[in-house]
Amino acid sequence: MAQATSDPVGNGPRTDVTSEELLARILTSLEEDKAEDIVQIDLRGISAIGDAMVICTGRSSRQVISISEKLVDRLKSEFGRLSKIEGKDTGDWVLIDTGDVIVHVFRPEVREFYQLEKMWMPGGNA
Repeated sequence: MAQATSDPVGNGPRTDVTSEELLARILTSLEEDKAEDIVQIDLRGISAIGDAMVICTGRSSRQVISISEKLVDRLKSEFGRLSKIEGKDTGDWVLIDTGDVIVHVFRPEVREFYQLEKMWMPGGNA
């Protein structure tokens, strides 16, 4: 498991994280929690909503909620990053807005229905 990164003075979470470092930690967190079919989409030059989008699947509502909660907790404790989270109550589709990276965690059926990859991937190919 990755260690929390402290600021240079050692006074708590590091807050000067780049979007690339944030994305890397998000991907690691998702892998640690056994998210499936993880896809990352570079949004730079495409949209102003963020630098990247990550889409993944959890096998059940319980796993979707757990993946999402753990990610938000890790980003807060390691980077001091407060994330907005939507959809956690039902666990079908949870959206996490970290500022630079937008994360979607789906149940398989819901992901298949919305097919966000086709909307955002270059050329519309998932």
